[in-house]
Formats: sequence, C-alpha cells, structure tokens
Amino acid sequence: MIYIKYTCSYFFFLFRKMPKHEVDYSLYLVTDSTPAILGDADICEVVEAALKGGVTCVQYRDKTSDTGVLVSTARKLHEVTRRYNVPLLVNDRLDVALAVGCEGVHIGQDDLDLPTARKILGEDAIIGVTVSNITEAEAAAKGGADYLGIGTVFATPTKENTKSIIGVEGLQQILLKIAAENWPVKTVCIGGINASNVSRVVWQSSAKGKSLDGVAVVSAIMASGDPEAASRDLAQLVKSPPAFARSVARLGQQMRSAQELLSLVPYVLRAVDSRNPLSHNMTNLVVQNFAANVALSVGASPIMANYGEEAADLARLGGALVINMGTVTPEGLTNYLKALKAYNDAGQPVVYDPVGAGATAVRRSAVKTILGGGYVDVLKGNQSEILSCVPGGSNVQQRGVDSESGSRNLQELGTAIKELARLRRHVVVMTGKTDLVTAGETVFAIENGHEYLGAVTGTGCCLGTTISAAVAAHPNDKLAATVAAVLYYGVAAELAAERPDVKGPGTFVPAFIDELYNVRKATVRGDLEWLKRAKVTVVS
Repeated sequence: MIYIKYTCSYFFFLFRKMPKHEVDYSLYLVTDSTPAILGDADICEVVEAALKGGVTCVQYRDKTSDTGVLVSTARKLHEVTRRYNVPLLVNDRLDVALAVGCEGVHIGQDDLDLPTARKILGEDAIIGVTVSNITEAEAAAKGGADYLGIGTVFATPTKENTKSIIGVEGLQQILLKIAAENWPVKTVCIGGINASNVSRVVWQSSAKGKSLDGVAVVSAIMASGDPEAASRDLAQLVKSPPAFARSVARLGQQMRSAQELLSLVPYVLRAVDSRNPLSHNMTNLVVQNFAANVALSVGASPIMANYGEEAADLARLGGALVINMGTVTPEGLTNYLKALKAYNDAGQPVVYDPVGAGATAVRRSAVKTILGGGYVDVLKGNQSEILSCVPGGSNVQQRGVDSESGSRNLQELGTAIKELARLRRHVVVMTGKTDLVTAGETVFAIENGHEYLGAVTGTGCCLGTTISAAVAAHPNDKLAATVAAVLYYGVAAELAAERPDVKGPGTFVPAFIDELYNVRKATVRGDLEWLKRAKVTVVS
C-alpha cells in the first residue's frame, strides 16, 4: 500500500458529495478480477450489467495489480457507477480512492486503521470496515465506520485469508450487540452469499431488532454468465422472505394460554389421521424400525431415507423432515445439509434432534453446521443438547432434567429456551421429566409421560417423528402442533405403562405403539377421555 502524507483538506474536493445516510447497501457488489472468477470478461462491462440488474453499491477489490492499473480501472468503474448514481468504494487503497475521487473505501482488520483513514478522507467519505466478531464490530462502530462488512458467513474460494467462518450464528451475535448498544452503523454480510441462501440469511439474521442493511456478493455476480440477470434475481431475493417463513409462529400464536392450545389438540391429531403426511426420517439404523412403527401408529407415512439426493423429490410430497443426529459422519452431514436445503426450498417443515450435541467437538461442530446451513422449524432435545445450541453458550446451571414444575431451575430453563426460540425463530422442545415447549414467548410445561420412555432406546428420536407428523399436517400453527404431539406421546406412554400386560421396558414398547394408535383412533371417533390426563401449564 502507498503511504499518504497529505492532509484531508487537500483532497476533500475530490470526493463527490453523496449523502451517506442515503446510500443503499441492499445489494453490494464486490469485484474480483482474478481469472478464476472474472475469466476473460471486461470488469467494467460486468459491473455495468450488474448495475442494470439492481446492484446498489460497488466495491473495487484488486489485491494484485500495480497502482497504475488500479487507478486506471477505478476511474473507468467510477464513470460507470456515477451514471447509475451508485457509490464506488475502493478496497484497502486510500491512495487509489483519492486519485479517482470516488465515494470512499473499505478497509480490513489488517489494513490502515480507521481513525487514520477518517483523518485522511474526511467526514464525507464512506468508510466500511470488515469485522468478524463483537470486539472488532464495537471498535469499528465506536470509531465512526459508516458500515460494517460482517463475515465470513460461509466458506468461499474468493477470500483465502479467512480468519474464521462465523456462520449465521456469528452474524446474529454481532447484530444483537449492535441492537443492544444502539450503534448507528449500517451492516452488510459477506462470504458465500448467493441465490441459494441469500433469502434465508437475510431473514434469519433479522431477529431481535436489528436487520441487515444489505448483502455483499462476489462470485455469484462476477462469475455469472449473465451478471445482469444474476443481479436482478439477487435483488429480488434480498427483499423476499424464504418459502418456510410464511408459517413461522406469529406473536399471537406464541402467547396463548394452555387451555387454548389444549382445545386444538384434537384438531391436530385428526389432521394427521386424515392427511397421512410423509415423515421423512434421516436417523441411525438402531432407531429406524421403531421410528417407522411409531410413524404408522400416529397416522403418518414413514420413509427412512438418509441419502440427501432423494430429498428434493420427497420434499415435494408435502411432508416433514426429521434430522436425527445419532450418527455423525462427514458423508452424513453432507446428506443432512442437502435434505435441509431441499425442505427449506419447498417450504416444508424440518424437525432437528441434535443428539449428543455437547458431547464431543465433532458433534458441536456438526450442530453449528446444520443450524447455519438452513432453517429448522422445531429444535428438539434434552436439556444438555438444547443448551448446547444456545449461541455463545448458556448461563443456566445444569442441575439435571428432573426439576419439578415451579422450581427455579425450570424457570431458568424456560428463559433460556425462550431466548433461543426468539433468536432462531424455532419452536424449541426441551425434554425431561417435565417437557418444555416455546416459540419465543409463552413457555409451556408438559408433565405427561412415564419413566419407561427413558429406559428404551430411541423414544426421544421417535418423539421427533411424532412431532414431524403433527407439523406436516398442521403447518400453519407449528407451536400448537408440537404441543399436541408432545402431550399425545406422553399420555400414550402413561396408558401403555398402566396396562396389565406391561411388566417393564421390554413389554412397554409394543404396548406403547398400540396406545399411540388407540389414542389417535379414539380422537377421530370423538372420544377425548385421554385428554383429561393432560398436565399442561405455563411456566411463569
């Protein structure tokens, strides 16, 4: 980089006076001149096509060319961007930006520091800063950055010196901090953003009061055979919620009473019975047979398919996906992600069971990958598994899952899962002696069930199967569907355990499958005697 020793007043007139508060960062193009991305295309022609397609801000990034080439190219680019009234920023090189007279610069953590850049360029210049954690974001926001380039969100070949992949979770944490501190700084995310994930990333990261102001895109436009069409598609996707967002629990649904939800339980079970929804289970071999039988008993149509390539066809059949992370392998993780994307694209529900989430580094990494790789409608697990999914870890002291209703620990757990549900917009189910369910506001405690459920392999996995049938059949109210499924499952276990032919866990399993079937059929007939057993309350 060329060092600059002139005062900002000398160069102040070079910058066109575009009001910074009017800058639209919604579709921010970062150029790449490398042959692997640009090929033999002309960079100015690609940028102009992208501007025609809807790009709202352009950053010229070239880490290899000499200064003369950089200045010459930047001038040509600036002529193009000015015709479209779009700001041009230069990556890293303040000297090039000053020579060209463009609107500003973007600097990374290893480039010239922000205070010096501001002193040189003046207050009217746009200065963006790359950040990948809260500490860097705080320094840039307090230091007067106009916007933050947050990333790298996903792995990308266009940036080799990536310090870390932060995923959607890391992006959310930075946005939450900005919202909490009320820092007046704009935000864009960068890193692996393309047409397949942009709607989801924008939608997921906008929880709790701070939304992204835009997305930064590189190869999805620069490497496209038709950059104008690619930009037009991306500009539309940035503004469009993903398919699955239409059925996320609304605030009114989240704040009902226990009695209101109990009144919906018969409707959920009858919907499953009448619709016979597909329950696509990706689970381990130990559980597959049991899960298939449970699915049939509750009225669903099971398929045990662990190959991700099948998911696109299966997702179009109107059912739900269960990802049960009982066995973690690289191949399995790849298949999970393919299936997750397929169901997200189809707008069909996904139930995720992060089995053993906190047990090993491999499982912790897998959970982060899955939650960052798509949207999960229902997150179900035991206490340790669910708390392991809380971004940044949980402050709840884990005293076990046997806490009674009304205990301080149950209230702490309810608060933790409520925050998790709000952040990720899941329905969260934490299983234990008392099961907790929430979509982000009211936390429902369900105390039905039997100890035999904990003495048989796969009962937790099969609860996920039962929930999948309910949310597939009753998709517009997934909270009610989930509460209904958990309650139904618990009462069936109680009824099975009380049968005279049940002597222990071995005889419990067939009786349990029987009672799941019997309760469903009784409900369809209008016999709701079993529902009198319901122990559903609200955790204050």
